[in-house]
Amino acid sequence: MGNRIGVTFCGESKIAPYEFAVAAAGLEPVRLTVDGSPCLEALDGLLLTGGVDVNPARYGQERGPETDAPDDPRDRMECDLLSEALRRQVPVLAICRGLQLMNIHLGGTLHQHLDSSSVHVKRRMPDDVPRQHPAAHSVVVDGGTHLASIIGPGCHQVNSRHHQAVDRVGNDLKISARGTDGVIEGLELASAPFVVAVQWHPEDRIEISAADRKLFEAFAAAARATAKP
Repeated sequence: MGNRIGVTFCGESKIAPYEFAVAAAGLEPVRLTVDGSPCLEALDGLLLTGGVDVNPARYGQERGPETDAPDDPRDRMECDLLSEALRRQVPVLAICRGLQLMNIHLGGTLHQHLDSSSVHVKRRMPDDVPRQHPAAHSVVVDGGTHLASIIGPGCHQVNSRHHQAVDRVGNDLKISARGTDGVIEGLELASAPFVVAVQWHPEDRIEISAADRKLFEAFAAAARATAKP
């Protein structure tokens, strides 16, 4: 049995790709739900998944017309889990909404709707092969970042399903990747052993993208390295 990783529950129809990617990297996914008194006790990592927009009240804004209705219980759960993970230095991989929630939790803000949202919102199509989704656009990974050490610096093709993006970067976070239009696509906490966040969905391309697969493999390696005996 692999190291156990908490995966925040994002709905029965959406969580399977995350769980598969975690398991493919040799980890055991454990669902964390709002009605289950979730905590990271006996877990070796935290995966913050995608989903509905974070409540803008958390970063001092009124909800715009394009912003989803909030899911406050999930926002609270994930913020509490992230606080615990950062305090205990548990490895964190944050994906899409997860990146945005991390940025907000550390004092940052979001653009509630991108002018270039058509570039970034590429929904799943019925004929998309699981774990082999087509790329939507490219991102450029900055050299010298943790993300670059995992997947390599420079240009990478990614898929995309987000209409919001980071505006003001949260405290102590470092930008690790941007889209060609300047949208922030990667953040990391340099002071932590492994706190990596990406705006795209690597779980949907692990069978055709070595970079996306390496992201989960690095997460697994960090979980094994920091696991309690």
